[in-house]
Amino acid sequence: MRGAVIHSPGDVRFENLDDPKVLEPTDAVIRTVATCVCGSDLWPYRGLEPVGDPHPMGHEYVGIVEEVGSEVTGVRPGQFVVGSFATSDNTCANCLNGWQSSCLNREFMSTCQADYVRIPNAHGTLVATDEHPDAEMVPGLLAVSDVMGTGWYAALAAEVKPGSTAVVVGDGAVGLCGVIAAKELGAERIIAMSRHASRQKLALEFGATDIVAERGDEGVARVKDLTGGIGADSVLECVGTAGSMRQALHSTRPGGNVGFVGVPHEVAVDGQELFFSHVGLRGGPAPVRRFLPDLIDRVLTGRINPGKVFDLSLPLDQVAEGYKAMDERRAVKALLKP
Repeated sequence: MRGAVIHSPGDVRFENLDDPKVLEPTDAVIRTVATCVCGSDLWPYRGLEPVGDPHPMGHEYVGIVEEVGSEVTGVRPGQFVVGSFATSDNTCANCLNGWQSSCLNREFMSTCQADYVRIPNAHGTLVATDEHPDAEMVPGLLAVSDVMGTGWYAALAAEVKPGSTAVVVGDGAVGLCGVIAAKELGAERIIAMSRHASRQKLALEFGATDIVAERGDEGVARVKDLTGGIGADSVLECVGTAGSMRQALHSTRPGGNVGFVGVPHEVAVDGQELFFSHVGLRGGPAPVRRFLPDLIDRVLTGRINPGKVFDLSLPLDQVAEGYKAMDERRAVKALLKP
């Protein structure tokens, strides 16, 4: 088969790779219907994370089941499935508590920008749709496998409630999906922090009521102006930098909550400052598997359309262009089809 391999910062190639096989009785192999480039893939692409030896890339996927191991009973060959970037057996104590991304048998997916993908823990990771979805539904279902599930978790972690005010820090795909989530969870006011006109437009379409283009202390001051001087009830941090975390914490009112889902890079939280702020802080890798049935239903019934975050669609063999376009901010998110 063929798949994306990163060799060094800025160097992603589409190469011949070994076909995946069922290695464990809980595995499945799927034929990729769609995959994509994630904002977190840009960290090594930009040299902000070590690349090491050349290795495959990608952790978002929807596809058709080709083969299953002997212990996989939840899905069968021929079904269309959606999975998560973190695999889970869905039976351990952490999974049963709703934290499948901390499954005791967790594996993080990392080979999905390819024609075929081996899915460990397939019995607890994959969710099949009742029938093969129409082509126009595929982008939304692909978004559910990560960015929509992650945006949803950010809103839940920030304790967005009906009638509340939410701030979304970050206008990438996760942040934009966080706007959808805040709207679905009943936020009355949603302040999207964005400096890019096309992303501002999409945020408003998804349910944002206000746009704040300022960053840093100026951005915090603008949020305070919009919230009676105290800050928002809930803040979704969807970037992962020191600046975005500081902006999120300072934009939250005393007694409010920050949900942080941007993978942290050089983020340090001052314990004394957090102590006296009375701000709650929760985050981590999103337990997407917990949300899959609900989010899949919301997409298929047309209630939400997170697939709109894909503003660039390319053949899978042009994956390098997808990375480049996102790195240069010519695209919010690049969808790839074999």
